[in-house]
Amino acid sequence: MTLSQQTVDQIIRQEILVDDLSNQDLARFCELANSTYRDGNPIISDQDYDFVYLPVLKQKLPKHALLQSVEPEGRGFSEEKVLLPEAMLSTDKAYSWLEIHKWIERLEKSAIEINLDIQSIQLKATPKLDGFAGFDDGEHLYTRGDGKKGSDISRVFSRGLQVYNDSSRGQGAGEIVIKQSYFQIHLSDSFEYPRNFQASLIKEKALDGKAQQAINEKAALFVPFVQLPTWQGRIKELIDGFELIVADVLSMVDFDVDGVVFEATNEALKAQMGANRKFHRWQIAFKQNKDKAQVKVLSVTPQVGRTGKITPVAELEPTLLSGATIVRATGHHYGLVKEQGLGAGSVIELMRSGLVIPKINKVLKSVAVDIPTLCPSCQTPLEWESDFLMCVNHHLCPAQVIGKMEYFFKILANNDGFGIATIEKLYKHGIRKISQIYLLDHSALMVMGFGDKTSKNLIDQLKRSHTEQVEDWRFLAAFGMARMGLGNCENLLKAYSLKEIFGLNLSRISDIDGFAELTAKMIVSGLVAIKPEFDLLKSYQFNLEITFLQKDYSDFSHELSGKSIVFTGKMNSSREGMKKQAKALGIKVASGVSRKTDYLVIGENVGAKKIQSAQEFNVEVMSELDYLMLIN
Repeated sequence: MTLSQQTVDQIIRQEILVDDLSNQDLARFCELANSTYRDGNPIISDQDYDFVYLPVLKQKLPKHALLQSVEPEGRGFSEEKVLLPEAMLSTDKAYSWLEIHKWIERLEKSAIEINLDIQSIQLKATPKLDGFAGFDDGEHLYTRGDGKKGSDISRVFSRGLQVYNDSSRGQGAGEIVIKQSYFQIHLSDSFEYPRNFQASLIKEKALDGKAQQAINEKAALFVPFVQLPTWQGRIKELIDGFELIVADVLSMVDFDVDGVVFEATNEALKAQMGANRKFHRWQIAFKQNKDKAQVKVLSVTPQVGRTGKITPVAELEPTLLSGATIVRATGHHYGLVKEQGLGAGSVIELMRSGLVIPKINKVLKSVAVDIPTLCPSCQTPLEWESDFLMCVNHHLCPAQVIGKMEYFFKILANNDGFGIATIEKLYKHGIRKISQIYLLDHSALMVMGFGDKTSKNLIDQLKRSHTEQVEDWRFLAAFGMARMGLGNCENLLKAYSLKEIFGLNLSRISDIDGFAELTAKMIVSGLVAIKPEFDLLKSYQFNLEITFLQKDYSDFSHELSGKSIVFTGKMNSSREGMKKQAKALGIKVASGVSRKTDYLVIGENVGAKKIQSAQEFNVEVMSELDYLMLIN
């Protein structure tokens, strides 16, 4: 099922926010945005796709096909697909220095595995062109297609297209692009994006006069990647001068550029790292999105969250920011609204920097503000709790009840279909608790107005939610207790099992490292509140992965504490369980053998490289049985 044009338009205009989309609708919109982009008629900007929609898709559906394989080209290429002379993979993306740093760590780890001195790793950086990817073998020019097969578009050279730097044909992978300076002067009145124009060069239909003129004047070109200007250096140079290097590389060419491509050039290292189905592991593209604007606030609307917190949402004068038209942003809490004078007629500095939701950086012009006195969902009088305006009608407020039910399925993250629209519909038919949802069957959903296929899918997803394994701390967090996010739930279950926590008192919880007395009080009352619902859901026997209890070893000092261990090969015991037990004993668990490794614990079918590395670095090797005897 595809999205309706009305829904697509509402998403583009941000009348439907990305966080409000169901998983299915988000995936369909990303597929459509990708397809139209590759077809040369993008419905949203490349920046919006990369910084708004794709991060949420990665978070909600990390195994979606768009994230696992090379994105297929758009619908405008109907020609028969032919095998490419070489595979053309996509490029992994990084949106922060932290992600680049993690990539560098992977380079270093792979270098150690092949005994390559880290200091000798050579890197290069080139501009990431935002054009049409193709492969030129000297006789034919192919689109990238799915990375293995593409369309023959050699006609573009027959039309007079030249190669960048007046160089020769047959230089492999590259992109068809248009000079930025030329586009702004001659083409921006006729084409919204350079990509629209680039697509016109490739299509089977005859070229219009402007396109042919751009080719004749060598403004439109095929740029082989090997012809791009580069920065070259070593890892330390990149770390020390990252921002300057990025700024320099971004300004190296007069083409549309949407990032910087970093790659290792050592052939042995590239061979060691290899590739997955989508991209080469030795290469990564850094994309940044920093922009700000002064924006007028039209109104401030209160919204009720699942905890009763009232969040002010600023409705804005439509503003183009980083390629997206922004019409609203969160004001965080009403304490800030009061303090900064955020209201209708105020002027704010709005910023986006790789964020899904635009951020109000500061209020530039303050106004008198209206503070709501009644909950917009249930009309209960609101109360102040520090800087937060709260609705205390926690059990009956529709927005809170709906929010808690949606939150449960969202945090479980092992099901689909129970987004806000589905939960709202269930609420209208008297559903108020998660346990009531699990009592529903196909016929009950049909009576509520769900279609036959939708009802079947929802029942299947309910079954999936308790049969697919999920961490016990994630299951506990799904109940949405105050101060009990994923991290605190995991830490609590490292100290006490899920069966024990409901019998804990204030002193036992506050004795756990990281739990202050105020937090402990909130946890005790929260556990009391969720106990009836928790007991009802127990009958569904959720498939829980049990957290290893660190308290088993709390008074136990072991000779391996502080040592670094690598587990490798097929073990008779659960390797993940062995890792958790080791960490509970204070042992450092690593994934690769290095000079810092103390022990290599081996099972069956161990790779020769790890054994060789252990010998080279004088690391002690022990069997699984010897390790377990030593531990126990």
